[in-house]
Amino acid sequence: MNVAIAVSLLIFFLLGVPIAIAMGLASAVGITVQGQLPLLLIAQRMFTGLDSFPLMAIPLFILAGNLMAIGGISRRLIDLAKALVGGVQGGLACTCVLTCMMFASVSGSSVATTFAIGAILIPAMARHGYPVPMAASIQASSAELGVLIPPSIPLILYGVATDTSIGRLFAAGIGPGILVASVLMATVLILCRVKGLGKEDGRDRPPLGRAFLAALPALTLPVIIVGGIYVGIFTPTEASAVAVAAAFVVGMGMYRELPLSALPGVFRRTVISTSAIMLIIAAASLFSFLIARSGLPGEITGWFQSVIDSPIAFLLAVNLILLAIGMFVETSAAILVLAPLLTPIALAYGIDPVHFGLIMVTNLALGMITPPLGVNLFAACSIAKIPVERIIPQLAWFFLAVFGALMVITYVPAISLWPAELIMGG
Repeated sequence: MNVAIAVSLLIFFLLGVPIAIAMGLASAVGITVQGQLPLLLIAQRMFTGLDSFPLMAIPLFILAGNLMAIGGISRRLIDLAKALVGGVQGGLACTCVLTCMMFASVSGSSVATTFAIGAILIPAMARHGYPVPMAASIQASSAELGVLIPPSIPLILYGVATDTSIGRLFAAGIGPGILVASVLMATVLILCRVKGLGKEDGRDRPPLGRAFLAALPALTLPVIIVGGIYVGIFTPTEASAVAVAAAFVVGMGMYRELPLSALPGVFRRTVISTSAIMLIIAAASLFSFLIARSGLPGEITGWFQSVIDSPIAFLLAVNLILLAIGMFVETSAAILVLAPLLTPIALAYGIDPVHFGLIMVTNLALGMITPPLGVNLFAACSIAKIPVERIIPQLAWFFLAVFGALMVITYVPAISLWPAELIMGG
């Protein structure tokens, strides 16, 4: 059965079949070839994969992110970030990184972060003399923070797939998120200094006090959403509903920039994004069930332990494998398929599942800025109105910077585990 699934999956990929459809069809081929399982199992397992309370957080966080993108929140966060870091050479590029970090703390999605922040800052950087490909590459790489800073949809998927505490994963994402943001800001400052860019970035810098007061309602959102999870007031799923309510209140009641006429478009985008993710989850659930039933995870664990005798070497091998897979497989699908396979192996090497989850998510986030399937890459290029090939040379610096941060996150577990222990307890 494993051979039939693997061969058919490869054929479907080569034919360009979408990832969710390819996994579902490959699973159906495997069931047919095996001959002992009813085809009814396909519908049953796909439904069971979606019948999960934590997964309800995904459409609600997507809706909250879409509401925040047009409700005036992103613009005020940009003004605050510009007031904080905009006074140095390259300050506008640093503003992009810092704003993505703040917006990620309320949206949970890297693509939403790309569109919400990039629509404003990519043209702004271009007006300040930044080459458009560089502006787009800064935005694409900064939006990766959307999958690290809590709340994070990929961390929710990892928690569901491996039965790991989502609250602890959210807390653990703070350290890696800050590290990646710091590395990106250092990179843009060095590049701007070397290339002579951003010397006039402080020209439109707003006063800090005024920017802070204007952004204060937006800044309360992560405190309410994430803080409520950590304190135990509500679960991550309940927090997603609170995020939607808060986005309505801030966008409509406080900033008055979210008109009722915009809601049908917001709901439509949310339904489309949710449907795509949920179809992947359903197909991956069936696929993972068949793989687990075949005993393949145990065989892979045994093979790894016979070939690799140390956690250090195992983590290096996993990172290289995930980098390659992340270039061709969508992040959500990769997590749902690979996390149930790799996490038991990591446990066998004594690696904490929360730490391993942050390694996986950080690594696969790099796939969002690499061709041929980098979603952030294409989103940033669509905003900048440039072909993808023009952004690649500029993007290489940021890829290397985030990869360096990934290595630190991999081999210094305290970066992930210390915040989780401090906030959630041992």
